[in-house]
Amino acid sequence: MVLAAGLGTRMKPITDLKPKPLVEVGGRTLIDHVLDKLADAGIERAVVNVHHHAEQMERHLAGRETPRIEVSDERDALLDSGGGVVKALPLLAGDAVFVLNADTFWIAGGSRNLANMAAAWDPARMDALLLVAALTASVGFDGAGDFTFAPDGRLRRRAERQVTPFAYAGVAIMSRASFEGAPEGPFSLNRLWNEAIERDRLFGLRLDGLWLHVGTPQAITEAEQAIALSGA
Repeated sequence: MVLAAGLGTRMKPITDLKPKPLVEVGGRTLIDHVLDKLADAGIERAVVNVHHHAEQMERHLAGRETPRIEVSDERDALLDSGGGVVKALPLLAGDAVFVLNADTFWIAGGSRNLANMAAAWDPARMDALLLVAALTASVGFDGAGDFTFAPDGRLRRRAERQVTPFAYAGVAIMSRASFEGAPEGPFSLNRLWNEAIERDRLFGLRLDGLWLHVGTPQAITEAEQAIALSGA
């Protein structure tokens, strides 16, 4: 599932006229950068939720052949990340699903990150597996990090006033079972991740490559410079 329904307020004024996933970086829209990663990983079907400028999103997505797209319509109410997945669960197959943000992608290193995540996924130990990026291998992220990363791969939240070396890179694998008992209406996936931490079932995998977080107009320039330098 690709989370693409947000308002993109940090990307204003661009998002006054278009949804953030249709912002172009390096000649391609953000949503296509993400869907291209899924196609490269052999994923044949994706659900994309829509809300802000939903009609533009639907017209654009209609042109995709791989992966095949189904739309989860959130025009009536924006549901945040967790509520968006819950609404889309009837459209999603399998015991676990990839969940991706629409404003994040990467310049690949020596291996394929989605394939690495699929290989590392262990439902016996994990409720969720998050792709995390080292701050030293990131562009466009200005936070203090999100997690500490234990040697066995378990994640813990950054303590207040602490700087940690890893940030969530916008891709997760989550078990369908982890959504059992989830609230109705809007809520963040962070709620489920915090519950997984309490059960020692939130794990991370380090991104191989350079993470591009495109959250502001300035980040577009930074990402395009990184792409040009890499020759990607």
